[in-house]
Amino acid sequence: MKHVLVLGGTGFVGRHVCEWLNRVGVRVTVPTRHAEHAKSIQMLPMVDVIVANVHDDRELERLLPGHDAVVNLIAILHGNRRRFEQVHVEFPQRLAQAMLAAQIQRLVHVSALGADPQGPSLYQQTKGAGEAALWSMTSAGLTLTVLRPSVIFGAEDRFLNLFARLQRILPVVPLAGAHARFQPVWVGDVAHAIVECLRRKDTIGKTFECVGPEVWTLADLVRLAGRLSGHPRPIIPLPRALAYFQALLMELLPGEPLLSRDNLRSMEVDNVATGTLPTLADLGITPSAVEPVAARYLDLDGPADPLIQLRRRAHLRR
Repeated sequence: MKHVLVLGGTGFVGRHVCEWLNRVGVRVTVPTRHAEHAKSIQMLPMVDVIVANVHDDRELERLLPGHDAVVNLIAILHGNRRRFEQVHVEFPQRLAQAMLAAQIQRLVHVSALGADPQGPSLYQQTKGAGEAALWSMTSAGLTLTVLRPSVIFGAEDRFLNLFARLQRILPVVPLAGAHARFQPVWVGDVAHAIVECLRRKDTIGKTFECVGPEVWTLADLVRLAGRLSGHPRPIIPLPRALAYFQALLMELLPGEPLLSRDNLRSMEVDNVATGTLPTLADLGITPSAVEPVAARYLDLDGPADPLIQLRRRAHLRR
């Protein structure tokens, strides 16, 4: 594996994937519509950033030749049914078709734990439908590996960091989905898993559940974020009806909502490993626990300077 196209490479997980591939000597191409979003990876010597819109079929077809494999990290957390279907179902289908036309077979696709065409949320339904669409392409020659991570945490996450920041400004935390269960996985372990799947042929045709070693309720994760950041606050679990009303109000605010009703529907199903699929251990990876990693970054403000961010990530890996 000498040259990999990483779609979604400027995102939270994508930046770590680029670092891992850079470390093992793999050339990486990262397309982005906004070059300023790629500042933290542009300094990596084995990474080429190209301004392109991968949702344009002609631009995607232009990008593919010369690559040995593709990693697809493109996903959304919020939107209507049409938008979810465009990103989670139609785009993977078009990607697979374009790959096969370019005679590129190897795809590592990052889905989500709980992906299920019959799931309660649009997110889960379309993630499941996207997986099914890709598996249907394997008969045409696509060599596919799917990863299903639980909620991902790390130094730049929008999960524990969000709850830490909220507890700096709120006297109490009214919490929807307080009893929802997660098995959080460190972003570095997910990136490592993607690289192992690219390197190992025995991962082809398999789905891996990427989870950490512990199961947490959302309320306990919020308490952890408050304690580690030095601003612990009382948590008030919201009843279901009030939780959905809170989410509706957040959807009406400008910008991306902190919480949507579709997010709440996702939390109706425990986000933990099923025990029926291979996990990080099957890739030779010992997953990191939440608290030792989070303790290193939740009491720090995130600097804008990408050099400082890279140094911090290097510190977190030690």
